[in-house]
Amino acid sequence: MKAFRLRADQIRPLAPGRGGAIASDRIPVDGMPVGYMYRTAPSNPHDSGWAFLAGDEDEAYMEDATRHAIYDVNTIANYDPEIIPLLDAPIGSAFIRGPDGFVPDPEGAPQD
Repeated sequence: MKAFRLRADQIRPLAPGRGGAIASDRIPVDGMPVGYMYRTAPSNPHDSGWAFLAGDEDEAYMEDATRHAIYDVNTIANYDPEIIPLLDAPIGSAFIRGPDGFVPDPEGAPQD
């Protein structure tokens, strides 16, 4: 069972009603801030299309399905509120955390 950095009673409604997102365990389990986020086309009505990574996950880490999960976007916003202003970005958007906050990734979201 995963040990999350925040308890359920610590999750506040910062970005409610936005659906689910993929996030690596580096954020809710290890407590790392979001370092890379991108948005693809949603796969179902409950999917926001967002994926949140710390940015240091390698291919082997991401291939292990136990190291990431679907979370409510609001949950990830509680771990890193700096993502909130970017959550309305269109499909195809991608952002990298720089020294002064998030900047657009000129390559955009990864293609499937």
